[in-house]
Amino acid sequence: MKIDILTLFPEMFTGFLDTSIIKRAVFKKAVEIATHDIRSFTLDKNGRVDDCSVGGGAGLIMKCQPVLDCLASIKTSDTFVVLTSPRGVKFNQALAHELASKKHLVIICGHYEGVDQRISKQVDLEVSIGDYILTGGELPAMVISDAIIRLEDGAISEESIIEESFENGLLEYPQYALPREYNGEIIPDILFSGNHTAIAKWRLKESLRLTKAKRPDLLVNRKFTKTEQKLLNELEEGNENPKWLQDAVKKAKKFMK
Repeated sequence: MKIDILTLFPEMFTGFLDTSIIKRAVFKKAVEIATHDIRSFTLDKNGRVDDCSVGGGAGLIMKCQPVLDCLASIKTSDTFVVLTSPRGVKFNQALAHELASKKHLVIICGHYEGVDQRISKQVDLEVSIGDYILTGGELPAMVISDAIIRLEDGAISEESIIEESFENGLLEYPQYALPREYNGEIIPDILFSGNHTAIAKWRLKESLRLTKAKRPDLLVNRKFTKTEQKLLNELEEGNENPKWLQDAVKKAKKFMK
């Protein structure tokens, strides 16, 4: 996959591209990513890329000429163009998967009070990362790119992706690392049982518990499996120590002796 980012501030992406999973994905050639300075395409004699809104209004908007000329310099028949915009569709994991399937993705970073409408007409999708105001589209472009790149083959392990929050429509279950006890907080015995079926069941129950408490909206239209419904019933009944958990914990205690 190839990602091109059109921005007024390419220097903002230096650390992003040279750190952690993104750097590794580029090194492994899971993704090719580049930034393009919109300013270098302006034909304005003073080097301007912004101007007042025709008809009046507060602030400045991005001029169409430098943005569209920059886009034209890299666009191909496979290009899918995204514009970061507060009026765009809300970014989520499903959209991350959809964009990750594109061969060539271009992300245009909006800025100032907005962009010339003629830019909007040349994009395939406008995307917002949330209902709040940012200085520009650079941070949204990083968020979108990060979510997409980690889905590319070779970026991270497939198992890690499958078990992450939102991949199955639920928040991720609690996770722990040794030591077993720290400041009176103890890792649940079930996780030492070696019973992978019971552990998976406990994790699913905890995912349902967290989702119900923190993001109940994710459960509104969910079609629950028989196992999920049974675990939800246990939660609603306050049954924190069902027989399946008792049996698994007994084995865990033997293992820990």
